[in-house]
Amino acid sequence: MDLSIVVPVYNEEENIQALYDQLTAVLDPLGLTYEIICTDDGSTDRSFEKLKALAERDPRLKVIRFRRNFGQTAGFSAGFDYASGDIVITIDADLQNDPASIPALLEKMAEGYDVVSGWRVNRQDPFLTRRLPSRLANWLISRTTGVPVHDRGCSLRAHRREIVKEMRLYGELHRFIPDIAAWIGARMAEVPVGHRPRRFGKSKYGLGRTVRVILDLITVRFLQGYSTRPIQIFGRWGLIMAFVGFLLGLWLSFEKLVLGHSIGNRPALVLSLLLMLMGVQLVSIGLLGEMIVRTYYEGQKKPIYRIREIVDYSRAQPITTPDAGECESAV
Repeated sequence: MDLSIVVPVYNEEENIQALYDQLTAVLDPLGLTYEIICTDDGSTDRSFEKLKALAERDPRLKVIRFRRNFGQTAGFSAGFDYASGDIVITIDADLQNDPASIPALLEKMAEGYDVVSGWRVNRQDPFLTRRLPSRLANWLISRTTGVPVHDRGCSLRAHRREIVKEMRLYGELHRFIPDIAAWIGARMAEVPVGHRPRRFGKSKYGLGRTVRVILDLITVRFLQGYSTRPIQIFGRWGLIMAFVGFLLGLWLSFEKLVLGHSIGNRPALVLSLLLMLMGVQLVSIGLLGEMIVRTYYEGQKKPIYRIREIVDYSRAQPITTPDAGECESAV
């Protein structure tokens, strides 16, 4: 299979037929084998019935139906697990992503990239409630993670199969797929893609997701930088707090023993003890985190690295790596 198109669907009955027609009109002329995987995320309208009817006529369309609404991240994750194409393309079902931009993604992928993200340069959404918060969020995330992507909210992306198979998405981390891919070691690029106003249905997102994005950003940044060495973040802040508390306690001791001042009713005394106690607690949390990480990696024999390729002309047979399956012995 050359291509897998993953489409999360939630209450999009009015868009399904048009989306199918547009996707096939773009994909058929490419001369590639493909499948369209639609994940019905617990829709309460007739989305599943329409998808099922299309699947009965076209075996290239496959439908995964959830028992209830699990969210877009689960929709992507299920599609990634089921996909068999060498390149996996994601797209929203609301018709705002233009399927006509798919060939541009594939052309960029042919240059050797692992992930190509769409960039809605002329985004057709309200400025104050959608575009402005999105720009601020993308700027903040890029500064925090160090991954310079302009538009993380665009679902139109192309990924090599080995990249999505290594991703473990949960919560609402679908917004951070480029950052997770960069953490794995993917070579990334962006291309401008078409974007259209929504014609049917209503948006599933609003300003209320801001807090969730910030919390997910903290999670991604921790996983990106400290998932294999938690003591580095907890221990660092623990030592800083304990040191500040110790200095403050030292000064108070000087006031008491040398200057003769009373410190029993001083708030600084409580602050000093609190800082030292919190410092010890943070270091302890870091040590516990280290034990959990060691158990996780060693108990499941998970590697802490990712292999892109192996060059070894001394071997006559393919070799097997812990995380990449079979690799050719010589490239």
